Amino acid sequence: MARTGKNARDIFSTDIFADTSQKSAGRKATSRSAPKKGQGTDAARGAGRPPVHDEEWERVTVVLFKRQTVALDRLALDIRAHVGAPISRAEIIRALVEALLASKIDSTALASIEDLHARLTVKLGK
Repeated sequence: MARTGKNARDIFSTDIFADTSQKSAGRKATSRSAPKKGQGTDAARGAGRPPVHDEEWERVTVVLFKRQTVALDRLALDIRAHVGAPISRAEIIRALVEALLASKIDSTALASIEDLHARLTVKLGK
């Protein structure tokens, strides 16, 4: 099947009048196979940001309330303003999960999500 449209290489080419079929013929074919678990999309395509995780990982989708995402974004901006380094929502959430795991809260004693919230609030000192 023929390629349609233009990609960034075509658009920003210095030779704008060259035949695109000649350009594409010289390109090396790339594999578009799905990444292995724990590798993410960067390993499959070989470009982009270098991997930053030193252990196996898994992509998880979480639905948050608008007020929670606003709070995460504000926290990320505050951290960036004080430290100078950017931080993502995912990094903040991972830090919260690690803190939860380190807190050694007895999960067998939890009766509800409200109970977990109350125990975490005590652990965090609020």
